Amino acid sequence: MSDRVADLLDRMTLEEKVGQLGAYWVAPLRPGEPVLAVPEGATDPLPPPLEEAAAVGLGQLTRVYGTEPVLPAAGLERLRLLQGTVMAANRFAIPALVHEECLTGVMSWTATVFPTPLAWGAAFNPELVEEMATAIGGNLRKIGAQVGLAPVLDVTRDYRWGCTEETIGDDPYLVATIGAAYVRGLEGSGIVATLKHFAGYSAGVAGRNMAPVACGPREFADVILEPFVAGVRLGGARSVMVSQNDIDGVPPTADRRLLTDVLRGEMGFTGVVLADYFGIWNLKHIHGAADSRGEAAAMALQAGVDMELPTTHCYGTPLVEMVRQGRVAEELVTRAASRVLTLKCELGMLDEAWKAELAALPALGPGDLDPPEHRALARRLAEESVVLLANDGTLPIRDGAVALVGPLADDPLALLGCYAFANHNSLDFLEEMSARAGMEPGVAIPTLRDALAAELPDAKLQVRSADDTAMTQDADIAAAVAAARDADVCVLTLGDRAGLFGVGGRTSGEGCDAETVALPGRQAELAKAVLDTGTPTVVVLISGRPYALSGLAERAAAVVQAFFPGEEGAGAIAGILSGRVEPSGRLPVSMPRHAGAQLGTYPRAVMAGASRVSSVDPTPLYPFGHGLTWTTFTYADLATDADVIATDGTVRISVTVRNDGRRAGTEVVQLYLSDPVASVVRPSRWLAGWARVRLEAGRAARVEFALHADRVSFTGRDLKRLVEPGLIHAEVGSSSVDLPLRGSFMLDGPERVLGADRHLTVPVSIQPL
Repeated sequence: MSDRVADLLDRMTLEEKVGQLGAYWVAPLRPGEPVLAVPEGATDPLPPPLEEAAAVGLGQLTRVYGTEPVLPAAGLERLRLLQGTVMAANRFAIPALVHEECLTGVMSWTATVFPTPLAWGAAFNPELVEEMATAIGGNLRKIGAQVGLAPVLDVTRDYRWGCTEETIGDDPYLVATIGAAYVRGLEGSGIVATLKHFAGYSAGVAGRNMAPVACGPREFADVILEPFVAGVRLGGARSVMVSQNDIDGVPPTADRRLLTDVLRGEMGFTGVVLADYFGIWNLKHIHGAADSRGEAAAMALQAGVDMELPTTHCYGTPLVEMVRQGRVAEELVTRAASRVLTLKCELGMLDEAWKAELAALPALGPGDLDPPEHRALARRLAEESVVLLANDGTLPIRDGAVALVGPLADDPLALLGCYAFANHNSLDFLEEMSARAGMEPGVAIPTLRDALAAELPDAKLQVRSADDTAMTQDADIAAAVAAARDADVCVLTLGDRAGLFGVGGRTSGEGCDAETVALPGRQAELAKAVLDTGTPTVVVLISGRPYALSGLAERAAAVVQAFFPGEEGAGAIAGILSGRVEPSGRLPVSMPRHAGAQLGTYPRAVMAGASRVSSVDPTPLYPFGHGLTWTTFTYADLATDADVIATDGTVRISVTVRNDGRRAGTEVVQLYLSDPVASVVRPSRWLAGWARVRLEAGRAARVEFALHADRVSFTGRDLKRLVEPGLIHAEVGSSSVDLPLRGSFMLDGPERVLGADRHLTVPVSIQPL
């Protein structure tokens, strides 16, 4: 393969090599308007026709399916035409890679919408996430795409950030394990997974999108980078997308140390590095680090960015001119082009047979991207991700008069994240395009009203929804209160509607940042008014971030959290409310007590928690890892197979967990570690492993964690990752604070310095008793 690519490069002109580094966004939002094809602040004319743009070759085609509503058969016909145009235009007949967004499924008009990543974290089930990613990869292959722009491996750092819904959680081990599972599923199906966003995107100050990152090198290494190490080593990702922030004044798009020394040198990544959309141009337009498109291109290429997305704006003629002027070495262009062509070669795109395979892809019907098996998978993941936070016995709901109120009671799109097609585009645009295309909305999405009516057929269900998430109308609040007052139990929906940049009042999603984690609009006022009726009230949060519920949760009969559970989410929530589904989700983030006091996330140092030297108590209302079931579990007999292990050894930590209730249930057994004395300040505790254990009533199991000393490592004062000798505490329980069992072991031996080849996981075994 390397010889083949080298031979091809030897025969290519500079312009043809540069052509492989660019992209083309072909789909207009409206006839004659190639929207977003030119970045903000640029003064270019409209892009040239594809035939002209691809005359020297083309690296990627951007979102053929994900830009406007298109039925699969029409999209595939269009893709064949586009690829034919690209191959006919360049003298080597090299096709373009096709990328699509796929965070919650293929972001196409008719594809399955799975739960959002925060829900993956809540499920604590990497095997199920891998199965989901395999299904998504299968859909991408069906439509002729090769590259998926997922998963997001940014660790949650500030819940005010609109993209919190795209994250998996605020523990780096949880993010690494679940994220690597997604990568394995996508790559295993033959699709290139893209790790996003490398690195620091989630750490923007004040939770603002693309804001500067004020993050020390130790936190950056131990928290921000760890999931990417797993995505490369455990997942086998072949693509990485660069973050748009600046970190201590240096944008990652222009950071050679990060993209070349760390990513390739230390982590061993060998794939293709992609600029985020308009990220290279933003070196000039936003960051002020370059004074021209050519200089921005030079900075990015020298740092290690191989491809520009979504259109060629800097990596075209401006880059060629920089090379001709001797300001950029042609070897760097050759290096990047080699990586792109190697990926195309791996995918078979340089083979004559590939054209026949594209031509042979079968035409798809409207439902072929949302088959029953995908919906069943979406339902399983949604059910496992719903978290029961509190319950005084009101749940499960049986019969009687039930009021379903609140802004999300009868809204199908409230169940979907920002990267679902319907929420990624404006409603007026969708209505216009749908009418023009003569098609119905893409996938069936039952609302909570639909699902609860089906779940409780004998109940007298009264529904009072609202026109807007913010509950701006007095009449809507009054109607909800009246319905609650007349009911035996009230189900109160609160939370978010996802979208982009706050347009249309959207409160979660890219650019939908919040000033606090108080409930949006007048939702808290609505909740207080409903609770004041005295009717037992079940609060159901459907959101993209955790919200502060102090003063409300304590008065509620039960609290249920669903993080944008997808197209089958309503059935999952209703199943929990009725008792048909056993709750097994656990919080992948902490639920704040107060809107302004808990903006730091788990895990954290001792002094980030409550202390006598601060009047602010940031203790969360519900901690990381928390979640209830219909039954109760007890823990006993923590044991380690050794009191002392070498600094390169393994200790086995085991406990017995028993279902002491009357119903079957699933416990998420969690192992936490702490390092009481270290050369740098360590978190008060951190998640080291977990096991989902389902037990029938009265049954028990022995759970064993095989913990290698590498899993205790951290970045030391000299910024090298090391294992220090000393005492380590181990705690086991059902959340990060409910830890009834505690033990310890000693690490003995020399201090060890580790590389990226260190142990990254903690194997778990479960033995029924």
